[in-house]
Amino acid sequence: MPLLFPEEDASDVRRRYKPDVIKGDMDSIRKEVLDFYRSLGTEIIDKSHDQDTTDLHKCITYIRDFAPDVNKSSQLCILVAGALGGRYDHEMGNLNVLYCFSALRIVLLSDDSLIYLLPRTHHHEIHIQTSVEGPHCGLIPIGVPSRSSTTTGLRWNLNNTEMRFGGLISSSNIVVGEKVTVQSDTDLLWTISIKKL
Repeated sequence: MPLLFPEEDASDVRRRYKPDVIKGDMDSIRKEVLDFYRSLGTEIIDKSHDQDTTDLHKCITYIRDFAPDVNKSSQLCILVAGALGGRYDHEMGNLNVLYCFSALRIVLLSDDSLIYLLPRTHHHEIHIQTSVEGPHCGLIPIGVPSRSSTTTGLRWNLNNTEMRFGGLISSSNIVVGEKVTVQSDTDLLWTISIKKL
């Protein structure tokens, strides 16, 4: 957060934008950072005994359990900053979280792109904010092949197209308007570039 407010004192910014909760296995947080936020009243939930789920998985579980009606709210969107662009194994773990919580709208953000899951149970209309995103995009089937995917609004549209790893995937595509539609027989990851402002 201090990088977003370079003209302000970093300590003041950290105090103003403190997290309500820090939850995870605590293997990557420095003790002085943990102590700092604990002293500000941040709740610390140590899940170091759980090595079967990632820190992101633990946090999404907390959000889901904290707001029991969360699965019923189509308005909820969980933005995960810094979810991409680091260690590849962590990125893959974050992608797995999208599948584990497919009923929730979770967007993984980096400086360069965003990714979210398009469940096969819906016909998707993606409204492109052309001032901040695009034109590069992709549709990626992970886990199982897509026997049939159809799109509109892309330079290279799919028309009942099969996609699978080891074959065709729709990477390096281009949005051509402000709306993209996607229909597929399997879950797909949607990714789109973020413009540098």
